[in-house]
Amino acid sequence: MTFKHRHLLGIEPLAPSDITSLLDLADDYVTLNRTAKHSDVLAGLTQINMFFENSTRTQASFEIAGKRLGADVMNMAMQASSIKKGETLIDTAMTLNAMHPDLLVVRHPQSGAVDLLAQKVNCAVLNAGDGRHEHPTQALLDALTIRRAKGRLHRLSIAICGDIAHSRVARSNIMLLGKMENRIRLIAPPTLMPSGIEDFGVEVFDDMAEGLKDVDVVMMLRLQKERMDGGFIPSEREYYHRFGLDSEKLAHAKPDAIVMHPGPMNRGVEIDGTLADDINRSVIQEQVEMGVAVRMAAMDLLAQNLRTERNAA
Repeated sequence: MTFKHRHLLGIEPLAPSDITSLLDLADDYVTLNRTAKHSDVLAGLTQINMFFENSTRTQASFEIAGKRLGADVMNMAMQASSIKKGETLIDTAMTLNAMHPDLLVVRHPQSGAVDLLAQKVNCAVLNAGDGRHEHPTQALLDALTIRRAKGRLHRLSIAICGDIAHSRVARSNIMLLGKMENRIRLIAPPTLMPSGIEDFGVEVFDDMAEGLKDVDVVMMLRLQKERMDGGFIPSEREYYHRFGLDSEKLAHAKPDAIVMHPGPMNRGVEIDGTLADDINRSVIQEQVEMGVAVRMAAMDLLAQNLRTERNAA
């Protein structure tokens, strides 16, 4: 394995070989999850999940991943934590150090907060999403889903559609898919497209028919209403008419194009419900399954590096 990182804070620091190593191990964990469902590679290690934002899929996925690897898993109720009483993130880090955790999984509404914690704690940190910055394990599970569906993760044409401006999922996917030599198309209304996005080496469209032409993968995004502070769309009905994925718009993609969505979905806003459930085109449920395997692989690799570091100390 060529994965030598102490933390998994984002896609940006990862080399293509790092991504491949992690996905290869995740493939092994897909098999494990469908058979034995248990390993002891994290036995004796403590995993703490700290979610400062509400989460269902990601938190449950990390919890299941840790337990299947034999870790002692603790979920901290951050809504009732000392942070709400005025404690700083640095004080929280000092408290965590006194508990001697091995793996810390953090989701935070502020960009950069997870990186700050990683600088102050004596354990491996995994970013479960920070503000508009990054969501690395989501991009990795999306990559694994694509690789398994298409047989490769390079030189594909991939459309990412929807709320690009507010999406950390989009940011992480753009970086990961770009590192793997894919052609990336972004489709969104101008109000939901960040300025300067062309500098990332992507193609930009504000028309679904044009943007979806002959793509291999269609990745829809959720409207990030909680991060919007103004009127970014005229109405949900108008948004669906122009940018919601339905069978008519999907017909512009390749006949074997797959449909993705990180969830939770707003059916009838971002995607037609029937299309989301189409087992011949949609891989949305597979994304959920791959999420557990990818998080198992990430924690396994970080734990290996952590043990090596501690043995050398």
